[in-house]
Amino acid sequence: MIRVAAVGDIHLGPDSRGLLRPAFATLAELADLLLLAGDLTRHGTPEEAAVVAREVAGLPVPVIAVLGNHDHDAGCPDAVTGILAAHGVHVLERSSVTVPVDGHLVGVAGTKGFGGGFAGRSAGEFGEPEMKAFVRHSRECADGLRAALDGLAAERCDLRIALTHFAPVPDTLAGEPPEIHPFLGSYLLAEAIDGAGADLAVHGHAHLGTERGLTACGVRVRNVAQPVIGRAFAVYGLHARAGDRSGPGRTGRGRDGPSSFAGHDAG
Repeated sequence: MIRVAAVGDIHLGPDSRGLLRPAFATLAELADLLLLAGDLTRHGTPEEAAVVAREVAGLPVPVIAVLGNHDHDAGCPDAVTGILAAHGVHVLERSSVTVPVDGHLVGVAGTKGFGGGFAGRSAGEFGEPEMKAFVRHSRECADGLRAALDGLAAERCDLRIALTHFAPVPDTLAGEPPEIHPFLGSYLLAEAIDGAGADLAVHGHAHLGTERGLTACGVRVRNVAQPVIGRAFAVYGLHARAGDRSGPGRTGRGRDGPSSFAGHDAG
């Protein structure tokens, strides 16, 4: 079993020093990697990023993150990324990283993502320049996620995970006011995940949402916003069939048939 710990929307600030460190220190016994699904800070300041970095520095498992909208608020996401990276965090944006786990190669592709809505109720790239830019940014994030997942398939990863801040499906938004769903995620992310194939999709952002959902092709989606999971992190376990590296589309009910992985939630 490959054990994936994940949490988002921890919103740490100067008064949060040491808040999550005791829980994170137990990860060696519980998980093989830790995913951070954005909104790690309150306003995206370097001071807040330093607090996050100290919480996860030197952990016994790889730490992989994407930024969220709060992490962009102060206008210095590159500084936030740099501080986290200096403390060993792999910060992804339309990119990927691979980590070896018990003889298997685990790949994580990540992007912040963006809004726009879901099938039948989504914004279009039409009209004013501001609207076109809004939808274009969402599309560029999704295209980058798909390219990163395709790259992991080319590396013949045994397990591929999509990590975003914004939601790829409306399932995990249940509980949020429907009026704000277009600002919580985009169907373009799910299209990217289904098009490239993945074994798990993890996101945050929707504090009042629901933990579990599915893409149209059956990829499991988990909303790990801390207000949703109600603990320091959730742990999900996934199994790989030995010797099977069949490439893209092997996940859920993907385009090339059933998944070569059987997973279950371990936490």
